[in-house]
Amino acid sequence: MQQEMEKLAGLIERVTFHSEESGFCVLKVKVKGHKDFVNVVGNIPNIVAGEWLNAQGKWIVDSSYGQQFKAEFLETCKPDTLDGIEKYLGSGLIKGIGKQFAGRLVKAFGKKVLDVIENEPEKLLNVDGIGAGRQEMITRGWREQKAIREIMIFLHSHGVTTSRAFRIYKKYGDDAIEKVKENPYHLARDIWGIGFKTADKIAESLGIGAHSDIRARAGVEHILFELTSEGHCAYPLEDLIKKIVKTVEIPEDIIKNAIEFLIDEGRLIKDTELKGKELVYLSHLYNTEKTLAETLITLKDGRHPCPQLEVIKAIEWIENKVGLKLAEAQKQAVEMAIESKVLVITGGPGVGKTTLVNSILQIFKAKKLETVLCAPTGRAAKRLSETTGMEAKTIHRLLEFDPATYSFKRNNDFPLQGDVFVIDESSMIDLTLAYQVIQAIPKRAALILVGDVDQLPCVGAGCVLKDIIDSEVIPVCRLTEVFRQASESNIITNAHRINKGEYPVFPRNKVDNPNESDFYFIEQDDPEKAVELIKKLVTEHIPNKFGFNSLDDIQILTPMQRGQLGTRNINLVLQASINPTGAEVQKYGWTFRVKDKVMQIENNYDKDVYNGDIGRITNIDEENREIKVKYDSREVQYDFNELDELILAYSMTVHKSQGSEYPAVIIPIHTQHYMMLQRNLLYTAVTRGKKLVILLGNFKALAMAVKRMEAGGRITSLRENLNSI
Repeated sequence: MQQEMEKLAGLIERVTFHSEESGFCVLKVKVKGHKDFVNVVGNIPNIVAGEWLNAQGKWIVDSSYGQQFKAEFLETCKPDTLDGIEKYLGSGLIKGIGKQFAGRLVKAFGKKVLDVIENEPEKLLNVDGIGAGRQEMITRGWREQKAIREIMIFLHSHGVTTSRAFRIYKKYGDDAIEKVKENPYHLARDIWGIGFKTADKIAESLGIGAHSDIRARAGVEHILFELTSEGHCAYPLEDLIKKIVKTVEIPEDIIKNAIEFLIDEGRLIKDTELKGKELVYLSHLYNTEKTLAETLITLKDGRHPCPQLEVIKAIEWIENKVGLKLAEAQKQAVEMAIESKVLVITGGPGVGKTTLVNSILQIFKAKKLETVLCAPTGRAAKRLSETTGMEAKTIHRLLEFDPATYSFKRNNDFPLQGDVFVIDESSMIDLTLAYQVIQAIPKRAALILVGDVDQLPCVGAGCVLKDIIDSEVIPVCRLTEVFRQASESNIITNAHRINKGEYPVFPRNKVDNPNESDFYFIEQDDPEKAVELIKKLVTEHIPNKFGFNSLDDIQILTPMQRGQLGTRNINLVLQASINPTGAEVQKYGWTFRVKDKVMQIENNYDKDVYNGDIGRITNIDEENREIKVKYDSREVQYDFNELDELILAYSMTVHKSQGSEYPAVIIPIHTQHYMMLQRNLLYTAVTRGKKLVILLGNFKALAMAVKRMEAGGRITSLRENLNSI
């Protein structure tokens, strides 16, 4: 016979712990008849100190924490005592009300304060210290938390715990619950951080059948979106059907019908001509590849903006100006840049790309041409500015994002101004961004794409630089000669060896003499000991022997997120060692502290910060529930609910490091990383280090990485589109 549950009610004095992901909470509750606070544990999507708690469950004795009330059912309601209301308002729940203002508000309005905030907010202006700005902040915060709370309860009631309610509210506003009920699969498409599985759980609880048409169509689009995250712009029809059937467990005939429906709707495109086999594309990617090819050809054809000049004299002039002789390949590239309206310059480290680009820019500048420089990331743009002495912007800033339309102002109808456009680190640019920037370049202008095609391909869909080179339609200058000064660096020498499939050379296990080498391998097969070694290298050995700053100069680059030698674990270890104390906030599984090094992990056009930008936390404001992060010289403000856009950045994946250089780099390379070990990943990681590179791990993993080429490749059609025009 099932034991009847006991009941408990009281005022929540303190929320000791609450997980926004699982809803699990540990509470201290003031209960009538109990001298001490009662410890209550249970699950609830949202909870705040000061609320009244009703619980059902049973009393237990925990071996570590003593007597507790383990709740099977929890519900809360607004407090009705002055003490409870003050705790509730002072909990940080509402932006603009901290402990100080909570006390003032309760003193001014007593038990009616919550009604005043909701129905008569203008009365708040009568409270000392509350002006129009703070009053608006409080009113907006109250409205938002109320709506978010309702969304959280709704999602929780359908078996899903989520930390994304704030994003759902920002996207859908007061219509959020209706939108979710109408088609929960739109969440996966519209809300960053919510995937198909989460939407699928909600759909199931709403009664949407496992084999329904709406689920089948969502499943098709989900798998194609997943494939774009692997870099594909299309996928073979038969393979796609098998993949969808296996993943979403829907019969093949229903999936085929769903694909045909989406083709009829124009959301998918089937093409058999480009690759000679039946491929399925998301329609926007199909059209983007086609239009990008047409735009490049249009840009290529036509008269170069540079007035006629004698190339030999121009080369002599620039050699005298910069005080060095250009290599033959560089001279050919200068000639190509003067004659070709679209040009690709590619090559590895130490081959003179920077010298070449500077020489070309100086010649164009002498001819009064307006040059525009850009790169895909803030760090790459900053480096381009430093090496050229000219202003360089990120592509996103160059294109001028318009929050009103949520699109870029600069496009084919409102093009950029300039005569010559140089896009650096172009191997990082995915198909969509390449299309957006190239269609905004005026047709009369020249374009120079600079990048290392042997690095990791872009994170998004497409393989733009490689496809352009492979098409042989656009002129390409490939620099291969490593200059003498560069060849003295073991980093550069070994990068080229790795790129050729040869083993790097290094003094093994000795990182004692800064003059001996700039490239080392430390053998440590035990992952736990390897992590401890990394900590010692960052905090003691490298700063002491080489003079690098632990926080500013040394970057850990890992092949993967997970595992002992993955980014997440190393971040936690280094944070505990380098920045263990200070003002902090715990959100989304991370503890963020003032001075922490953090990375933005999605494009946020409203804040003008982008995936991969690295900054430092400068302030945590508990009262206003905000933190500030400094990116270079600019501070950006985040609401606590937006902190899922940030992760710690003491360690990062190699993919996230593209476009950056660091004085010192430590690269864990271990068989733990088996799935990710390949040549272009190791090559990319090594080329991030300017003055010191240390590989740490086992030789078996190093051998695997050097020998393994990327398997399969990406399915794209830009090359075919370029050749078909």
